[in-house]
Amino acid sequence: MHLRPPLNWINDPNGLVFHDGHYHVFFQYNPYGPRHSNVHWGHYRSPDLINWEPLPVALAPTPGGYDADGCFSGNAVSDDGRMVAFYSAHRTDRWWQPVTTAESYDGGITWAKRPELLIPEPPADTTMYRDPYVWQQDGRWRMLVGSALADNRAAAQLYESDDLEHWEYRGLFHVSDAAADSGPVGWECPQYAPLGDSGVLIISDWTPQGGPSHTTVHTGREQDGRFTATAAPVPLDHGPDFYAPALLRAPGEDRWLLWGWAWEARDDAWAHEAGWAGTLTLPREVTLAADGTVVQRPARELLALRGERVLHRTGHVTQSGAAELGQVSRTFDLTAVLTPDTTGTSGLRLVTAADDTEYLDISLDPTTGRLTVDRSHASLDARARGGSYAVPCPAATTGTPVELRVIVDRSIAEVYLGDGRVLTLRFYPLAEGPWRLQARTTGTGSSDFTVEAWNLTPGGIRQEPLLASQGQDA
Repeated sequence: MHLRPPLNWINDPNGLVFHDGHYHVFFQYNPYGPRHSNVHWGHYRSPDLINWEPLPVALAPTPGGYDADGCFSGNAVSDDGRMVAFYSAHRTDRWWQPVTTAESYDGGITWAKRPELLIPEPPADTTMYRDPYVWQQDGRWRMLVGSALADNRAAAQLYESDDLEHWEYRGLFHVSDAAADSGPVGWECPQYAPLGDSGVLIISDWTPQGGPSHTTVHTGREQDGRFTATAAPVPLDHGPDFYAPALLRAPGEDRWLLWGWAWEARDDAWAHEAGWAGTLTLPREVTLAADGTVVQRPARELLALRGERVLHRTGHVTQSGAAELGQVSRTFDLTAVLTPDTTGTSGLRLVTAADDTEYLDISLDPTTGRLTVDRSHASLDARARGGSYAVPCPAATTGTPVELRVIVDRSIAEVYLGDGRVLTLRFYPLAEGPWRLQARTTGTGSSDFTVEAWNLTPGGIRQEPLLASQGQDA
């Protein structure tokens, strides 16, 4: 259900594009093992966001070429019968990643790289430079490139073009307020969606000490090539395992879709034993609420993955004992309306072992006004990371009913609040077989609940090895 090859490493989603009747999703891919190296572009396509077909590797490093050490992040556009991929050409002998392109005229089966770099050098006073994002707006093509500046601020730099070939540098589209001692040193994977009179700028923060950090969303307005935020940046996803999302405008409607990278929360040795690392999130729809906040929901097409409804329970629970709701498969979709117990934490527990030793808790905390997902007991293997992660949920303090949607696919949980906030988290129970759902409270009052759950079908994802790249002209 979540897109990933059956083996090896993936990270950032790239090149999201709708072309010739298909959604195309590319991603950073190492065809040789479950670690970050030998970066290629893997490739899936789908007519409906449900049935996915693996295609040959789209981009591969050219030995001795300008991308000899990796075809790193970027995106793609559909233009006049062709797809054009924009990407970061990586070599270890230079600190910046120039922008270049490749073209496909056969629906993404084969690709031809341009003979020379598109943008060979960064602007002056730039100390990090990578990850082009291209979109069309008001009849022109526009490009953002993630960067860091010599004064230690992070920035997204803007270019414009009439023909995708000749690009004019327009300057700094947006910069961080903080220098490196109190903020990110660089911005990766900038994404921009104009939504009515406003705009949504998505940035992934990178630091030299820890590398990829977290992803924030900035809302505001653009004028003459400069974006002005109208609110403080907030996390796009409140979980620990989400980074480098990419946007796609859906065809025929003003609807924006988003995929992110969910990295592993287990140690490298375990991933090596399993033979794979990383997955993409489910596609999400991104909109703006009336108050200007970003709302994320699972793409509407995903309702088609629901199979049998395996439980529908309404009731209440007290401290005297958990309410057993029923069993679900290891891949399920759940909706719930929970009325918080304002005298203690209350919510749902996913029990993954028959003896109750492995479980994932989703609870409302009236003291902090947050929804918390705790994976501290989700795996009996010490190689899995634990921890508790929270999303702001003011209704938890007032006893107002809270709407949830939770989609679990074996080792990944995506938790959506009714107000559009999201938390993505990886967890690794050792137990096999079906899981049990419980409603629980620690307070002296009670918590009401209505819960429905459906087991999910895997869709039409063909999990077969991606074929070797074809048509790689240097």
